[in-house]
Amino acid sequence: MNKLLQYILFTFLTAGGLSACHDLDVPVESKLNPENFPLTQAQAILASGPVYTAFANANLTREFWFMESLSTDESILPARGGNWLDGNKYQQMHLHTWNADNGNVGAGWTLLTSTISTSNLVLSILAASSVTPDPQIVGEVKTMRALSYYFMMDNYGNIPVTTTFGDTAQPATTKRADVFAFIEKEVLAALPSLSTTVGTSTYGRPTKYTAFALLAKMYLNATIYTGTERNADAVRMCDSIISSGKFALESNYKAMFAINNGPNTGGGKEFIFAVPNTNATTSSTQTTGQFFARYYLHRAMKAKYSLPYTPSGAVSIMPEFYSYFNQTGDVRNDIFLKGKQYDYQGKPIVISTTNIGYDASYAGGDPTAAYNYELTLTPNIVLTDVLNFDAGNDEKSWAEGYRCIKFYPDSTSTSRNQDNDFPIFRYADILLMKAEAILRGAAATNGQTALSLTNDVRTIRNTTALTAVTLDDLYAERTRELVYESWHRNDMIRFGKFEGSWGYKTDADVNHRIYPIPTFARALNPKLDQNPGY
Repeated sequence: MNKLLQYILFTFLTAGGLSACHDLDVPVESKLNPENFPLTQAQAILASGPVYTAFANANLTREFWFMESLSTDESILPARGGNWLDGNKYQQMHLHTWNADNGNVGAGWTLLTSTISTSNLVLSILAASSVTPDPQIVGEVKTMRALSYYFMMDNYGNIPVTTTFGDTAQPATTKRADVFAFIEKEVLAALPSLSTTVGTSTYGRPTKYTAFALLAKMYLNATIYTGTERNADAVRMCDSIISSGKFALESNYKAMFAINNGPNTGGGKEFIFAVPNTNATTSSTQTTGQFFARYYLHRAMKAKYSLPYTPSGAVSIMPEFYSYFNQTGDVRNDIFLKGKQYDYQGKPIVISTTNIGYDASYAGGDPTAAYNYELTLTPNIVLTDVLNFDAGNDEKSWAEGYRCIKFYPDSTSTSRNQDNDFPIFRYADILLMKAEAILRGAAATNGQTALSLTNDVRTIRNTTALTAVTLDDLYAERTRELVYESWHRNDMIRFGKFEGSWGYKTDADVNHRIYPIPTFARALNPKLDQNPGY
C-alpha cells in the first residue's frame, strides 16, 4: 500500500460527509452508502485503509515495541535524574514486575484491539455493499485481523475473540489454544483469496506469503501456545515462501532499514510484510509513524543527524545482548554507536559542561569549573538509585549504554516521524525458522538443512560459515539478525531464556511469559478473566 493511501479514505469520506451539512432539498450526489461504495477493487482498498492506519499507530513501534524489547535482555530504558521514570512502567518491563495497570501493557492492548475492531467495521462495510465484496480485499482485512489476534495471543494468552462489529454481547475470555485454532482457521480460509503479487501494488498489504509467514510463526511456537509441537507444519509454511522464488536475502543489511526503504529499495527482496511509515507530520500529537531515533540517539547528536528535535537518548542496548555481536566481519556489528562519537567531519562531538555536570560524584576542589567532554558511549548501565531505576542525570550517565541505529535517523524529517518502514515478516526470519524447526525434529526438505539455512544468512552477512549448528547457535543467529524487530521476547520464551537474569532483573516467574489483561479492559468487560499470576 502506498504510504499515503491509508489517509486518502479519510479525505474521501470527509468529502461525502460534508455534503450532509447542506440544504436537505439539494440532491447529494457524493453521499456514500452501501449502494455506491465500495463498488470497485480500488474503492474496496480505500475502505480497508483504516485497518492499516490503526495497525500503523505509533504504539506499534513505541509501547508495543517496549513490551517486546524492554522485557528482554535486548534493551533498557532507565530513568535519568527522574526523567523517563514515567510511573515505573519501564522499570517494571526490565524487572518483570509489571501489573495490569502498566502503561505499556495497556497501550499494546489498545493498539491490537483497535485494529481488530476496525477490521470488523471494515468487513461489515464490505459485506453491506450492493456488489459482492472483492474476495482479495476481504481476505487481506481478515489476515490483518488474524495478525492482530496473533500478537494478542502471543502477548496476553487468553483473550476475547469477536468478529462482529457493534455486537453488544461482551465476549468472555477464550483459552489460548482455542485462539490459536481460530487464527489458524481464519488464515487458512483467507489464503486462497490473497494475492501472489509481490511489489509496489501490494506493499503494506497481506499477500499469500504474509499468511504463510504468520502460520509458520504460529506453528514454530505451537508448543508454547497449545502444548502440541507443529514443527513439520512450520517447515511446510516456510517452504511455501521459499519455493515461490519471490524473495531473497538482501546483500546490504543496513539498507533494509534505512530511510526511504520499501518495495523498490532496501528491503524489497526480503520484506514479506512491512508497515509503511512516512516522516510527514500527521498530527500535532505525533500519534502515527515510527520515531525510534528519538529514543536511542544521545541528545548531543541532534546536529550530527540534522534532526528537527532533540533526541532523548533514553533507550540503550544491554551489555548481555551486545555480547552476541562478536562475529568477525559481520556487517550487523556496524549498526551500533559505541565508544567515542564523531560528527561527519571526523571531529569529536564535544559537550560543554562542568566537572560536576559531567560526574555528579565529583569530589574535587572546583565542581563548577568548565569541562569540555568528548562524548563517549560506554557499554554498562549503572543505576545510582536502584530503587528508582535511576542512572543519574550527569553527562557520564547519559552516555551509558551502546545505541542501536538499525533504523537509521531520518535527517529529511521535519518532525519526530521517520520514513523507515518497519518489517513484520522478513525472508531471513523464514530461513532461520525453517532451520530451527528442523533442529527441533522436522524433516529437512528441498536439500536445505538447518546448517545450510543458517549459513545462507551468515554468509550474506559476511561472517564465517558454521561447521555444525545447535539450537543455541540458532538462537544467537536470530538475536543478531532480528534485533529491534519485535521478535526477541518471542524467541527468548521459545528457547527457554525468558526466566534468566540480566541487568538488574532476577525474576523467574513463568506466569510473566504472558502479560496481564489491563485493568481498564476488565472494567469495560467484566467477563474477562485475569491471567494466572496477576
